[in-house]
Amino acid sequence: MNNSAFSFQTLTPELILDSLAVIGIYVDSGLTALNSYENRVYQFSDENRTRYVVKYYRPHRWDKLQIIEEHQFTQQLVQADIPAIAPTTINNNTVHEYQGYLFTLFPSVGARQYEIDNLEQFDSVATMLGRIHQIGAKQPFEHRPTIGLQEYLYQPQEILLSNAIVPNKIQTDLKIILRNLIKTVEQYWHNDWQPIRLHADCHPGNILWHDKAIIVDFDDARNGPAIQDIWMLLNGDQQQQRIQLSSFIELYEEFFPFNHDQLILIEPLRAMRIVHHLAWIIERWQDPAFPRAFPWLTDIDFWQQQLKQFNQQIEAIKAPPLQLLSIM
Repeated sequence: MNNSAFSFQTLTPELILDSLAVIGIYVDSGLTALNSYENRVYQFSDENRTRYVVKYYRPHRWDKLQIIEEHQFTQQLVQADIPAIAPTTINNNTVHEYQGYLFTLFPSVGARQYEIDNLEQFDSVATMLGRIHQIGAKQPFEHRPTIGLQEYLYQPQEILLSNAIVPNKIQTDLKIILRNLIKTVEQYWHNDWQPIRLHADCHPGNILWHDKAIIVDFDDARNGPAIQDIWMLLNGDQQQQRIQLSSFIELYEEFFPFNHDQLILIEPLRAMRIVHHLAWIIERWQDPAFPRAFPWLTDIDFWQQQLKQFNQQIEAIKAPPLQLLSIM
């Protein structure tokens, strides 16, 4: 696909105002751009002083059915009294279209950023995720993909090895080390897990706090193993992560059983995320926002460090997986 198809060149302030007016929303404040590279997201107040967030989806990434599935999932969570941010329904629709752009309106929620070292907040997230996965396991996504090697390693490998951004001096080493990383992941990756609907990008930046944890931004939602929504919340050295994970799973399992065989997938999933993230940046490079945000991508020093990280990740995958603390 031509990368220009992924751009937002025609998404002008005038187009945004016109698109909102079509669904009966009239902006009475400025449009404040929020931090989002994949989509374009703006906060504003309407003529009734109601605060909204509007998201314009990157063209050709998700189709309308896939976006609707995301919205249906978050609506199911809200109906179960789980603190997630669901889209606003207007004229019986949550997905609207204007001049080639799909867009959605959300309520603007005031909250603080999640604190990774706050035990009360950590426990709240564990309970919330157990409840989310309880709902997510009731049926899989039909139109959204399932986490796997094709999307997260094989396709990114092709992108990384066929672009002009990687310095010439690095390309041979990149090809060898990346191939070794993928072979190592293949050895430890297994599909012996129930695919459930996931948030799939559950890092601390997608969690807010307002007397309880609130999960936001289901844009990457897809089917996959439950551990995908858990491992990115762990931090510190291995012993600290063992303590965190043990406490987390104890609360999580009050609502949904955890398959301990998925612990071996943590480091393969980390490797997949690293490789996929690099390819994602390269694939979006013609979007002016990406060279501004990731200027180091063309530096040879960055790629040399990246090769070291790949080798370190190979060793991490081969090491014994993270285990829960024994209960006496």
